[in-house]
Amino acid sequence: MIAIVDYGMGNLKSVEKGFKKVGIEALVTSDPRKVDDASAVVLPGVGAFKDCIKNLRDRSLTESIVSSINKGKPYLGICLGLQVLFSESDEFGTCKGLDIFRGRVVRFRIKEKVPHMGWNTVRFLNRPPIMTDVPDGAFFYFVHSYYVMPDSPDVAAATTDYGVTFTSMVWKDNVFATQFHPEKSQGLGLRVLAGFGRFAQKA
Repeated sequence: MIAIVDYGMGNLKSVEKGFKKVGIEALVTSDPRKVDDASAVVLPGVGAFKDCIKNLRDRSLTESIVSSINKGKPYLGICLGLQVLFSESDEFGTCKGLDIFRGRVVRFRIKEKVPHMGWNTVRFLNRPPIMTDVPDGAFFYFVHSYYVMPDSPDVAAATTDYGVTFTSMVWKDNVFATQFHPEKSQGLGLRVLAGFGRFAQKA
């Protein structure tokens, strides 16, 4: 069973429906014990980094998520679910993240309109196994004002251009995370969810 973590933020039902459409069983839950028992974990999110971290801690979910990752369970982070993997964010003052990956979350300082909202291309640096059915340069849906800057380039799986070239997907071992929203990206987004589901079933 895939656990979709409910911490009061994010497109939980859209993600759940997306998995259902591709025949993957996933359960929305805020219960740390169910996250512990799950075979894989999905953390979606829309909103502020600091609120996300606070809600995870208030619901005693932080330890379950980190423990699941450290045990090698497949993890998929979406938008904020990507950003909170990093050491800290500059959003509304410095806030510590989960520190799974070393690096910072920073605001766009560009001439283009912020937030970055709408469809944009994703170019692979290192194609993750959950993206085997996704062509390089495919369009996905974004909505964000901040982006991740990994200390190590090795974790960057894909980039996107919007005034600056930024990391739009990370991957290391069992951890996958996207700045874009698969659940809002129609057919190609469903391919991402299906790819993660297949990876989780084999893990």
